[in-house]
Amino acid sequence: MIPLSVFIITLNEERNIAACLESVCWADEIVVVDSGSRDKTLEICRHFGCRIFQQPWLGYGAQKNFALDKCSHQWVLSLDADERLTPELQAEIRQLLRQSPACDGYELNRQNFFLGRWIKHGGWYPDYLVRLFRRGAGRFEERLVHESVRLQSRPGRLKHHLRHYTYRSLNDYLQRMQRYCELGARQMAREGRRAAYTDLLGHPLGTFFKMYLLKQGFRDGYHGLLLAGLYSFYSFVKYARLWELGRE
Repeated sequence: MIPLSVFIITLNEERNIAACLESVCWADEIVVVDSGSRDKTLEICRHFGCRIFQQPWLGYGAQKNFALDKCSHQWVLSLDADERLTPELQAEIRQLLRQSPACDGYELNRQNFFLGRWIKHGGWYPDYLVRLFRRGAGRFEERLVHESVRLQSRPGRLKHHLRHYTYRSLNDYLQRMQRYCELGARQMAREGRRAAYTDLLGHPLGTFFKMYLLKQGFRDGYHGLLLAGLYSFYSFVKYARLWELGRE
């Protein structure tokens, strides 16, 4: 089988990291880049035999590229600590690597869990992301937030699911939203964008309409309504912060 490196960035992930590592413990190498955990994250990673590197936070895209550069093998798999491969996806990846892959990278279909439920609509599913790829054929865009892999060629697609256990509670969402709003606004400011009055009104309304109606979030019941409302609020705060940065 073609050898595989898995790489993960961490910061205080003791709640999630063991389940993540268990789902990839068959890989030839697991690289963990930590940005200063103060809990048991690194202790758990050492138990799984990971190669651990300490790196102060560079931003999501740059931090993941730093981890990518520490990998030893030609094929790599990027995971977040709150993600894990289903047994079916593990078998599919191993089967792919027993032959010569036809593509330079592959999209995985991510199942997103929110408040204990798998979200099936609202733009959260299907959720295809390039995570398995050949080194040299792709890298993460060095964005402050919402980073993704840019491949030099068109990716293939795997069938089975990557599971993502996202926000544990509304409080967890709100805490992280504050950080993502700041990073999102700063990324837009870096790109030379400024917030207009219409952005403050149009983007939140458009987000709610798209998630709840166009993408049929209403079919997920209370969870779909909560997500559409929360993401609409996130959009408003992000553009409000961009407006404030423009004044500064």
